[in-house]
Amino acid sequence: MATSRKTPLRRVIAASLIGTTIEWYDFFLYGSAAALVFNKLFFPSFDPLVGTLLAFATYSVGFVARPLGGIVFGHYGDRIGRKKLLMWSLVMMGLATLLIGLLPGYHSIGIWAPIGLIVLRVVQGFAVGGEWGGAVLMAAEYGDSRRRGYWASWPQAGVPLGSLLSAGILALMAGFQSEADFIAWGWRVPFLLSAVLVAVGWYIRNRVAETPMFEAAMAEAEVPPKLPAIEVFRERPRAVLLGAGLRVGENIGYYILTVFSLTFLVDVASESRSLALDALLIGAAVQFVAIPLLATLSDRIGRRSVYAFGAFGLGIFSFLFFPMLASGNDALIILAIVIGLVLHASMYAPQAAFITELFPTRIRYSGVSIAYQLTSIFAGSLAPIIALWLYKDLGSSVPVSIYVAIACTISGVSALLARETKGVELGDIR
Repeated sequence: MATSRKTPLRRVIAASLIGTTIEWYDFFLYGSAAALVFNKLFFPSFDPLVGTLLAFATYSVGFVARPLGGIVFGHYGDRIGRKKLLMWSLVMMGLATLLIGLLPGYHSIGIWAPIGLIVLRVVQGFAVGGEWGGAVLMAAEYGDSRRRGYWASWPQAGVPLGSLLSAGILALMAGFQSEADFIAWGWRVPFLLSAVLVAVGWYIRNRVAETPMFEAAMAEAEVPPKLPAIEVFRERPRAVLLGAGLRVGENIGYYILTVFSLTFLVDVASESRSLALDALLIGAAVQFVAIPLLATLSDRIGRRSVYAFGAFGLGIFSFLFFPMLASGNDALIILAIVIGLVLHASMYAPQAAFITELFPTRIRYSGVSIAYQLTSIFAGSLAPIIALWLYKDLGSSVPVSIYVAIACTISGVSALLARETKGVELGDIR
């Protein structure tokens, strides 16, 4: 279809960025609310840390659903196209988030409140599991090989932008309300706003056509792959393992930095919710700027070196991170979040191009989705739970830092074991 080639690259990037921002805004709202509110609303009969642990357990089921979403969306994305699946993921995520904002608490409907929360979280996880692969491929397959790291990083930048948006609105609500009002209804407002954001995202994404690279691959193949996921594991098992290895430290590190840190600051360090959310807000803003810059660096000096620097750097910094959070000094707390997220960005910025360049076009949606989401079950989903359990049982942040350092070492070694892919032509990958 000629229409694909007429879609300006900037519009494609804008659609990928805005759509990803909205989806991750929805996903992160849940994580922030789980750390700050859900323990009181849906698990009120437990002490604060145990209630938070149970809230994080519901939070984790969204990650369990992500690989399934990646497989299903990847299957159809490799058969009927990237764009259609991206539209579906946006609607599913928005509807689930809207319903969470309307869900009554435990005191109103009893056990059905946490059950409803779990079901809606599963839908969120399923939707976001298919979002990443499609958004990244729209940018990567439209972009040129020389600057693919930069172009593919914009959907990645949607993650801190979504975090920035969700933390910002929550901080605004928390800052201008009493704690009682915030818990009673204020936290619901950001969830309800998702309906407006999804409508905007739908309009923008609908103006972008399918990628010419996908259409060319389908024309060449004549028959789309019957079971893309099976072909991924048969043809590219090493790529899947490397992609999963790249994700372990990045994924665990991110949710320690952005989710567990909120609980640590509020429930352990006795800091205010406003300070915790403001620190996350500033960190997300800095990370949003850092991602395209570090992705550009990966286009110049290579994906492997930029990625390995971020992985090993975050592993080392994790031992300084919690003492800085517990310092009682506002500036040090904010600096800790900022440094952590910049080091994370050194992994996350080149990641989209890095993983995309491991798979051929005909099975690329399935390949990148599986490699990206495979770690969700045992990495990001469990990170806040494991961190909270380690701290609660051992009474120290050092075991949490060791946990992060081990995960980051796995990612750093995976980066060094991977072949350098910067500048490779996607169409030449067979």
